[in-house]
Amino acid sequence: MAQAEKKDRIKKELDLPKEKALLVGLDTGEDEDFDRSMEELGELARACSMQAVGTVTQKAAAINKAFYIGTGKVQEVKEYAQMLEADIVIFDDSLTPSQLRNLQKEIDRPILDRTTLILDIFSTRARTREAKLQVETARLQYLLSRLVGMHDALTRQGGASGSMSSKGAGEKKLELDRRKIERRLVELRRELDEVARERETQGKRRMASRIPKISLVGYTNAGKSTLMNAMVDKYLGEEEKRVLEKDMLFATLDTTVRCIPVSNGREILLSDTVGFIHKLPHGLVKAFRSTLEEVKNADLLLCVVDCSDPNYRHQIQVTEETLKEIDAGDIPIVYVYNKADLCEDMIVPKRVGDNKIYMSAKNHQGLKELADMILERVYADDIQTEFLFPYHKGQAVSYFMEKAQVLEQEYLETGIRLRVNCHRADAGKYEEYRIE
Repeated sequence: MAQAEKKDRIKKELDLPKEKALLVGLDTGEDEDFDRSMEELGELARACSMQAVGTVTQKAAAINKAFYIGTGKVQEVKEYAQMLEADIVIFDDSLTPSQLRNLQKEIDRPILDRTTLILDIFSTRARTREAKLQVETARLQYLLSRLVGMHDALTRQGGASGSMSSKGAGEKKLELDRRKIERRLVELRRELDEVARERETQGKRRMASRIPKISLVGYTNAGKSTLMNAMVDKYLGEEEKRVLEKDMLFATLDTTVRCIPVSNGREILLSDTVGFIHKLPHGLVKAFRSTLEEVKNADLLLCVVDCSDPNYRHQIQVTEETLKEIDAGDIPIVYVYNKADLCEDMIVPKRVGDNKIYMSAKNHQGLKELADMILERVYADDIQTEFLFPYHKGQAVSYFMEKAQVLEQEYLETGIRLRVNCHRADAGKYEEYRIE
């Protein structure tokens, strides 16, 4: 059991009190899903082992440059935090360094913004070396722009000219921190480049195998890992191939790839990737770009949607926008409306056309129908044909035994006859041995 999970279990068993968090949001009218965004903020706090004890919101035409919210609302937040004995105040947006400093001074409590909260969650959930490197990179890049004003207790001197000028302890501290962070970022980029090269090598092997690549994408907690495990259970039956699944935002960060034999002679490479969310920090998308290469190189995307959520259309919109951001917007998509068993009057499974299905991954309802849809899309370029290979062409026979669906195999006097379902390119490669 991972160390972080062990700590969570111990904490739950001892029923230790969680940090109390007061949530604060500003509705400027630009975000149509403001209420849902605030709900998500509470879920993010829960995922970070905090307890949301209250919410303060304000409607305003624009963001206050000094405090993000209005000065009167700042005082209200301070009084509310004292009354609820909140340990921390969390804002549902990214705060500028000056806003962060001003709010902390006025409210007299630790201040977090949405980006910092998500970074905290990512740092505790990262398991693989690559994920840890990516999270640290995003965290340091975010911190670098927020160093100014973080050492208020230290003096800043200067102003004298020439050799008599001197820098105060605060300025020295800022410069030291900045140089330290920049050096570490250089090291992280170097390590990430190494990991990216390893991933590229793995990707080339998969490309050479001609096995179709399918990526699970979608909103966090929509059920991607549950669907991955359901496919593993049905077609592999190997417990150790399962991935972590949990009813919590960003339960998994690491990309996992499984080879799934969905029918006789036909396999797919199914990958589970990090989930998306409303206001996902750009720095995280950038840091996880190498991981998301799995999505960019996919032959087909399965967009997993929690259709029991009233805001499921917004989930689809966020997913599609993020896919465009990582240059994966043109890849064919099948929309998997998961958790359909929780919807009233819904027949499960229910297939709609060739790119939409209502199913329940948790109950294993609709897996066969989904597999059929995948095969229809990714094996559309397959043809059924026959070959007659001389006995000295055993290597070609082995190739088709491994890469194609062999329907018939017969040993004749003149050679080995194969009737197969194979890719058009493979049929063209061995055209001289085709007999049909």
